[in-house]
Amino acid sequence: MTAARTEPVISSDGTRLFVVEEGDGDTVLFIPGLGYGTWSWHHQVGPISDVARVLLMDNRGVGLSDRPLGPYSIEQMAEDAFHVLTQRASAPAHVVGASMGGYIAMTLARRHPETVKSLVLMATTSGGKGAVPVPKDTLAAWASAIPLGASGFARATMPLSFAPGWIESNPKEFEELLELRLKVSTPTESWRAQFEACAAYFRRGLPPGPIPHHAVILHGTADRVVPYENAAHLARRLPQAPLITLYGVGHLCWVEQAPLVNDVIRDVLASRSIRNHA
Repeated sequence: MTAARTEPVISSDGTRLFVVEEGDGDTVLFIPGLGYGTWSWHHQVGPISDVARVLLMDNRGVGLSDRPLGPYSIEQMAEDAFHVLTQRASAPAHVVGASMGGYIAMTLARRHPETVKSLVLMATTSGGKGAVPVPKDTLAAWASAIPLGASGFARATMPLSFAPGWIESNPKEFEELLELRLKVSTPTESWRAQFEACAAYFRRGLPPGPIPHHAVILHGTADRVVPYENAAHLARRLPQAPLITLYGVGHLCWVEQAPLVNDVIRDVLASRSIRNHA
């Protein structure tokens, strides 16, 4: 396995995107969710870089990427991901997207299908008619925490991304993840810009048209951010994609069930049939 490498990628509007590269083999691009950065793949980077070349990116507005003023759009962030792949990958890549990262991954596959080899979509939705929005209680918690600043917002709201009771059972791991998140906090303005991009995508829905790529969907039944009902909605849009239901698991399923998720990603990389991991 090669040592981690960090070099910026320049998007079409001059935005510098922070990218970490680690490992050798087929390229796997990980795209994080709303307000999250490369740190959120803490449990994936080691196991997956043992068997593939991992690219981790900070979306615009977060982490060590530039933070241009909004508005942002999912299409714009998909173009950012496109530039990451065209500048750092010589062949189509496996793309792993979680939550907002799933919106970006599917939009990338629609706009630039030649750059994508497969999709692993976690805790996400194709939006539009029939999709289930963020619960009102979660939206209210986010709104009330915004005045707390980046650090206070993270500590107050991140628990909602886990299944009820998970933090009480894993207090040390929660604090470690929170520490990683707060090393480079997401400014409130950037979080809002990403949130509005997500809201616009959800209202409109993924544009019609085929996404023929090999894909797999994972979703936890205790998701309090993107409700589990969205999994079936997405599966209807991607009939070729098996749906792996994670019973009692929250929004951050790739953290709560990291070994299982990593096995699924390795199965996709090896072009194996997806086993029944439920």
